Amino acid sequence: MTTAPRKKGMISHGVASTNRKARYDYKIGDTIEAGLMLVGPEVKSLRAGRATLAEAWAGERDGEMWLFNCTIPEWQAGSVVAKFEPRRPRKLLLHRKQMRELIGAITREGSTLVPLQIHFNERGRAKVLLGLAEGKKQHDKRAAVAQRDWQRDKARLMREKG
Repeated sequence: MTTAPRKKGMISHGVASTNRKARYDYKIGDTIEAGLMLVGPEVKSLRAGRATLAEAWAGERDGEMWLFNCTIPEWQAGSVVAKFEPRRPRKLLLHRKQMRELIGAITREGSTLVPLQIHFNERGRAKVLLGLAEGKKQHDKRAAVAQRDWQRDKARLMREKG
């Protein structure tokens, strides 16, 4: 089996975009992988690694799950006639049972669905990893930073004594 030549800098499978601030701002509980309904130029832009998840969130609209505020800039290369809105809501593809569970979970006070990363699976399909999250207080964030710093210092001391 031969594979088609890949353009330089394009992602065939693997992580396309990560929300690094999500784990700092939220306590992530369960995670779930959902499909992402995209148009052609959006996929090309994602494969170039140009998506931003910093302010994105997922929620329910009309009985379906949607990804809001995710920025996928327009694909500039080539002559693409299909233009799209970079911040438009994008439909998430989930099984009905998964959708009911998530809607039930986010209706609880203080819970939200936060996209953690967008990646391409082995078949080349765009997927989004969603985390069921609860917001952290400022003192929790400081404690997490202090714990991380202590672990780093402890590892350094152990290497030096070694």
